[in-house]
Amino acid sequence: MKKLLIICGLLFSTITFANAQGGQGQGRGGTPEERAKRQTEQLAEKLKLTEDQKAKVAVIYAEQGASMAKLREEAKGDRAAMMASMAKANEESNAKITALLNDDQKKAFEIWKEERKEMMKKRMESRGQGGEAKQ
Repeated sequence: MKKLLIICGLLFSTITFANAQGGQGQGRGGTPEERAKRQTEQLAEKLKLTEDQKAKVAVIYAEQGASMAKLREEAKGDRAAMMASMAKANEESNAKITALLNDDQKKAFEIWKEERKEMMKKRMESRGQGGEAKQ
């Protein structure tokens, strides 16, 4: 009986550890659906979106997630081409979102995009060679 409990405990620990490490290939940000939901909620909070706008933005982000996954597969290791394609897809998504917004929301969206750009720039500057974070 003790052996069975020990085996079950080890199995549980292994499964828990694997899931904590982002098992099933979900990547850093979760599944595309989870990222779309998180992005929509962030934008809804920043821009005070209506329920209709939230629904439309969620669709745009879901489409973007699927598009990004497809671009990663098609890149076949060509990081520069993948990044260029992803930047273009991101601009297209931002244009679709901008079309849904009123004037005040558009201003707030531009500010939000600049804030994100600065955060990304800082994150990239903090990385050392080989993409590892400096310590």
